[in-house]
Amino acid sequence: MPPPPPVPRDPSAPDGGRPAAPRTGGRRRAEDRPPGASGGHRLPGGEPARHRARHAPAPRRPAPVEDRPGPAPARGAAADPADGDETGPIPHPGHPGGWGDCPGQADLGATPGPAAPPAAGRGHRPGHTPGHEHGHGHGAASPAGRRVRRLLVALLVPCVLATLAGVALLWPGATPVPEIPPTQQVHGTVTAVQVADCSPGAGDRRCTGVTVALSDGPRAGRDLVQLVPNEPSTPRFAVGDPVTLSWSGANPDDAGSYQLVDFQRGAPLGWLAAAFALAVVVLGRLRGFAALVSLALSFVILLWFVLPAILSGGSPLAVAVTGACLIMFVVLYLTHGFTARTSCAVLGTLASLALIGVLGYLFTVTSRLTGLDDTTATLIGTLGPGVPIDPRGLVLAGLVIGALGALDDVTVTQASAVWELGAANPELGVRELFAAGMRIGRDHVASAVNTLVLAYAGAALPLLLLFTVAAGGVTQVLTSQDVATEIVRTLVGSIGLVAAVPVTTGLAALVVGRR
Repeated sequence: MPPPPPVPRDPSAPDGGRPAAPRTGGRRRAEDRPPGASGGHRLPGGEPARHRARHAPAPRRPAPVEDRPGPAPARGAAADPADGDETGPIPHPGHPGGWGDCPGQADLGATPGPAAPPAAGRGHRPGHTPGHEHGHGHGAASPAGRRVRRLLVALLVPCVLATLAGVALLWPGATPVPEIPPTQQVHGTVTAVQVADCSPGAGDRRCTGVTVALSDGPRAGRDLVQLVPNEPSTPRFAVGDPVTLSWSGANPDDAGSYQLVDFQRGAPLGWLAAAFALAVVVLGRLRGFAALVSLALSFVILLWFVLPAILSGGSPLAVAVTGACLIMFVVLYLTHGFTARTSCAVLGTLASLALIGVLGYLFTVTSRLTGLDDTTATLIGTLGPGVPIDPRGLVLAGLVIGALGALDDVTVTQASAVWELGAANPELGVRELFAAGMRIGRDHVASAVNTLVLAYAGAALPLLLLFTVAAGGVTQVLTSQDVATEIVRTLVGSIGLVAAVPVTTGLAALVVGRR
């Protein structure tokens, strides 16, 4: 039988006009399969490749292409419908090179064999054909992940609305006028220091005469002499010190209407703030800059809402909780982005703040803490009876706001730890992620609680020294009004930190394990 005539070649064709060589085996492309056949690992008759592999002898590994007899089939050539081989992989957007680009599947293009079982907990990804039964970590989130995110939104939206409603209801009114008029601050520089008598002609030489050149106020450009007693509780002044004086508003030419109160610290504090901002931006870059903006907004909320609302007669606890929630939403989302990870940290912080508020109220009442320390008593005396202030509420407000910073640290760190664990091992389930996150959280809680206790102890160190010297014993010192207030703050805040770890870790594990 004579051979068939050669087929003319068309140079304009994509394959150069080469005739399609018949295939004796291998896999077929999508256009070579009969209508209705699915891709992936299914036989033309619909039987799964794994089922055939269990009932067929294991195939031998093929020889290299250069050792095979006969011409190699052209790429993309049609397969023989009678060869009975399983259909091969189909290149698609999810896998540009077909199954050969998938790990562990490089040899499947030439030799049929048992398909790898699908990874546990994995489904089909967008861009995969229905026959693909492998689990890669790419593609969009699964429907379960979307449901979890919807749940986060459903939990957060009422909290945001409640916070905004609280801000509207507690927004401060007119600023009250204190009974004692505030003093005016004037500034100057020390030009001379000399020993002097406390009273003219007394001869005791127990005071120091400080000459100050005023730079502002009613006597700007003129000198003023102030007598300062030489006592251990009085600061020492030297020539060139920038100082601050308070003017009562009386006769500006009377030295008795002025009082030397403090040093000027604006310049060194400004340089320190600049160094802090530079360090944060250099290390954190864009996120560090966002953290600085968040810090500035926190001060704005404190100065424009929390403090005026309390002075206007609002409940200190309600104002503090509302302000803390507002600060939390602004700071966390602005610094860390609008992500599910940040939402888990926000929910964990909210739950811990609620627990701290309840426990703080309970133990300030049962411990009969009045909150009437020296600073609060001075504030009440300055404002007068026309501005009602709840001293116990101020204790609770300070407790909530003080614990917020530590809570942000714990919740954000726990959420990030769970996310990194999920990225390092995508096969971890919810239980495994929670257990691993809690192992990290235990170390974090131990260090955070110690940090919080030492921070409160450091702030109250002079008070502790005073009560240690003046009181009769340790029990009397610990149960005194001022020390007991710090103990309640420390322990209630620490309980909130401990509770934040499992709550945040559980939420993050649920989201990561279901995405």
